[in-house]
Amino acid sequence: MIKMKQFINCLFVALVALPAFYGCSSDTQEAPSEIVETAYDISRLLSMFDNVAAVSYSVSGTTVTFTTTDLPNHTSPYWDTSSPLYEAYNGTNPNWNQNPGVIGEQQITFTMTLNPAEALNKSATPMGPIGISRNGVVFFNQYAAGGAPLTGEINSFDQWLGHPANTTYHYHVEPLYLTETYGADAFLGLLSDGFPVYGPLENGTTITNADLDDYHGHTSATPDFPDGIYHYHVTNEDPYLNGNGFFGTAGSITR
Repeated sequence: MIKMKQFINCLFVALVALPAFYGCSSDTQEAPSEIVETAYDISRLLSMFDNVAAVSYSVSGTTVTFTTTDLPNHTSPYWDTSSPLYEAYNGTNPNWNQNPGVIGEQQITFTMTLNPAEALNKSATPMGPIGISRNGVVFFNQYAAGGAPLTGEINSFDQWLGHPANTTYHYHVEPLYLTETYGADAFLGLLSDGFPVYGPLENGTTITNADLDDYHGHTSATPDFPDGIYHYHVTNEDPYLNGNGFFGTAGSITR
């Protein structure tokens, strides 16, 4: 009888202690971890601007500031004829017609984030510089002066598919010097929102407008970002380099 009473008492104590035990145990359990969106970091691209005569850059916290003279490192009929880089037009456009502009030294700065992210409210690209290529030449958007289509202006693009607006040399379309030098799938530069621009080839396939979103980009792996990043592509049809605006938040551009 005594043993039975001892058993019942022990069982009672155990049952009373059981909720406290589990309550204490649950208090020490970690809360489910939140899903954190991967943050892009374009710092690895900065070294591709090293040793480029036209470009200098400095990093401050999570931003980078590029300064460019905008002088191309390749030949063009838009150089002064006394320049060692002067070369008469030898491209493939039978309708080529030189515009009255010339290549002149600029002082253009871009300050942009090193951690680009999609903007909640997208902004249109401005006329004039919208980004910087890896040789320091600036990118313009898909419009000619006054917001007109590039249809006629294309006939003034030199053999590397660039031309000047007055004295500001720039690319609207695929910069052939860069894709021939680095490859058609290579990193070509950055737009002002910090997202990279790549050539017309990806994984051995030519990218078309149908592969891209309204901003002329998409998210996939690139040679520099094997885990994927949003990026723009140049294509051989309008809008060529950028569509309806910046995918991310544009930085500042001064000239």
